[in-house]
Amino acid sequence: MKVKCVVPMASVRDLDETIAFYSRVLEFECLKRAEGWACLAKDGVEFMVALPNQHEPFERPVFTGSFHFRTDDVDELWTTVKDKAMVVYAIETFDYGMREFAIRDNNGYILQFGQEV
Repeated sequence: MKVKCVVPMASVRDLDETIAFYSRVLEFECLKRAEGWACLAKDGVEFMVALPNQHEPFERPVFTGSFHFRTDDVDELWTTVKDKAMVVYAIETFDYGMREFAIRDNNGYILQFGQEV
């Protein structure tokens, strides 16, 4: 058995609002949509979002980490999104060899974008 990729799925309160955020701010496309679920994609990278599962308690979106996206031009992306979303930290180059920044999506999830330097 071979693992081909990992596709995160985030629980969200409002599917339409989330699809709009990812489309408007990050230029993701909604590839597929079913009741309570959508698959968003950009440049071959997929990110799924879904309304809460009725079998699990859900008060609000909770995630103790961040979603980290690698890009080939983090500076250009920073210029594009910095005024469209809540910034967690501005673009900077870190000692561990990454140039990156982070924003929050409309659900409060932290999205980091980085490029190796």
